[in-house]
Amino acid sequence: MHETPIAGMLLFDLDVHGDNRGWFKENWQREKMAALGLPDFGPVQNNISFNGSAGTTRGIHAEPWDKWVSVATGRIFGAWVDLRAGDGFGRVFTAEIDPSTAIFVPRGVGNAFQVLEDATAYTYLVNDHWSPDASYSFLNLADETVAIDWPIALEDAELSQKDRQHPRLADVTPIAPKKVLVLGASGQLGRALRDEFADMPWAEYATRADLDLTADLASARRWRDYGAIVNAAAYTAVDAAETDRAAAWAANATAVGSLARVAAANGITLVHVSSDYVFDGSATAPYRETDAFSPVGVYGQSKAAGDVAAATAPRHYILRTSWVIGDGGNFVRTMASLAGRRVDPQVVDDQVGRLTFTSEIARGVRHLLDMGAPFGTYNLTGSGQPRSWFEIARRVFELTGHSPERVSPVSTADYFAGKEGIAPRPANSVLDLSKLEAAGFSPADHEASLEEYLRAE
Repeated sequence: MHETPIAGMLLFDLDVHGDNRGWFKENWQREKMAALGLPDFGPVQNNISFNGSAGTTRGIHAEPWDKWVSVATGRIFGAWVDLRAGDGFGRVFTAEIDPSTAIFVPRGVGNAFQVLEDATAYTYLVNDHWSPDASYSFLNLADETVAIDWPIALEDAELSQKDRQHPRLADVTPIAPKKVLVLGASGQLGRALRDEFADMPWAEYATRADLDLTADLASARRWRDYGAIVNAAAYTAVDAAETDRAAAWAANATAVGSLARVAAANGITLVHVSSDYVFDGSATAPYRETDAFSPVGVYGQSKAAGDVAAATAPRHYILRTSWVIGDGGNFVRTMASLAGRRVDPQVVDDQVGRLTFTSEIARGVRHLLDMGAPFGTYNLTGSGQPRSWFEIARRVFELTGHSPERVSPVSTADYFAGKEGIAPRPANSVLDLSKLEAAGFSPADHEASLEEYLRAE
């Protein structure tokens, strides 16, 4: 395997076995080629272009799918131009391809070839079906700004009239990256993701009204145009889930399974936001990603089932978080409001964790996607010293100019005594962050984020 100047485009040497009868090669062998570093791009169609005469030139087309290009008989001069939006736009690579060579052409890279021998058969695998709704870009074969050194001069070559009329590089519409779809876009985390992805015009946002996750999703979108789905949609009413079980399971488990099937079928990365409630909170140490599930309430059970479902997508990030604070009603705003209204609350002091601000979750999602971190499960919360809800409430009072002594501690058992329909709460919601930090993301200290959040209120 050889890397090329065009990002993601790889040139392969193939073993050709010949004898007196002719020759044989493994033109495509998924397991071997994936082991060498070729993306497992999931081809769905095989095409062959037969070219009767040397000099036939087919020109520069960039399509929204990946290709595996090789030659069955004869030889070609291949020319590739990066027509994707970004720093590599306009970069050129050329190579001669015969039966002993093949090349992986990523989505959005313009592909052209010139036949060097009569009766040349050019073959290519693609991982999507042609569609009139797809986005294509074309480049003129003779564009002097890319200056391809064709072995046979274009005036002596056989070209189609359409290829002669394609635009110069300066007039080409770049192929945009694959889309990112954010689900639950009207919720607290969804709004934070809108802010985080504001510079990405290829990001799309869907609310429950835009996309029904309980319906058949297979034809709900042209899924091959998407590179990632960020699932910020969830049933989060912890206590209500104890009686509204069907709704909790539908949103937190069944819908996630549907998304995982779509992701698996279309090579999409699924980002799923999970919860500390998949654990019972009885551990004395921070929970690691590999710890066994131990949910004790319906909400936690449905979230654990969602984690199992999300993990069936080959490309997945499951992000476990806790004590989420965002734009909308939340614990911090409630405490600040009580402080301002001269209400002196009792707050539980035997549940320990870290606040996680939605802006941090959104930043972590962006980091994992941009860096191409190893797929799997990651804990993502604020960092720093764990605190109880009681300690956080006192800090909110202090930061808003009120006496923290007005906040009184109470045990969870006493706080909920006599109340019906209350789901169990984990006593320990602290999640180990070492795997996330090893992936290059360092969450902000949750107490520092609390101060910043209150200053902005």
